[in-house]
Amino acid sequence: MTPFDDRICDLGEGPLWHPLRGQFFWFDILGRRLLSREAGLPLDWRFDRMASAAGWVDRDRLIVATETGLALLDLTRGVLQMLAEVEADQPDTRSNDGRADRQGGFWFGTMGKQAQQGRGAIYRWYRGDLRRLVSGITIPNAICFSADGRSAHYADTRQGRVWRLDLDAAGWPQGAPRPYLDLRGDGLNPDGAVIDAEGALCLACWGAGRVIRFDPSGGRLDEVAVGGLHSSCPALGGADLRDMLVTTAREGIADPDPAQGLPWLVRAPAPGLPEPQVLL
Repeated sequence: MTPFDDRICDLGEGPLWHPLRGQFFWFDILGRRLLSREAGLPLDWRFDRMASAAGWVDRDRLIVATETGLALLDLTRGVLQMLAEVEADQPDTRSNDGRADRQGGFWFGTMGKQAQQGRGAIYRWYRGDLRRLVSGITIPNAICFSADGRSAHYADTRQGRVWRLDLDAAGWPQGAPRPYLDLRGDGLNPDGAVIDAEGALCLACWGAGRVIRFDPSGGRLDEVAVGGLHSSCPALGGADLRDMLVTTAREGIADPDPAQGLPWLVRAPAPGLPEPQVLL
């Protein structure tokens, strides 16, 4: 494992591989910025609000989850254009984890800024239709999707549990969520996740400094370690989709060393799946 970038994030989150640009992007939520690298040089976009997750729309635009709702970011001009307000009248909440689904929708979670119990929710945007899918959640994370697009996963970090949700052909939930992982007995805190080409759920575990892979039935496969204790989310990219970028945070660490809050690059046990395009 090696640091991908030397800029420390208070709360690194939402890594994304952009296939058209051949670039990783990631957020520092508390720093209100989006980070990337191009041709070996650091790039950043600064915001007037917290932002946490993104999906790619085309080469130069990202859909971005922010504390006031969904916005479109023009990467060339650095301009955020509001797309849909979400909890904009609730100054005690912000966005958190998010990811595009296989049908071209975009899912994202909200949570209390102080992680207030039950203040969070999970939403989906699909071709102009915005719906709340999950309510009463505390810290929504691990939003990711099977290769066929017919199941979604999500976690509540506070509860230490991950659920699976069946989806219809258009990507909307059908039926009730089912338990997938219960990590409370292992003392693990499920954070961000992505599903790889072998169908394994690659789960970053906050406080454990690692990404653990689980098979579709919930069996534990293997793990990769990263240098930051608070590993928050993985993304798979690179030419062969086996480069795993894992964001970390120094939030909540007393006297953090310089490794905390960096994004770490590791070689994944299996390649990833192509990151879907978000359809507006």
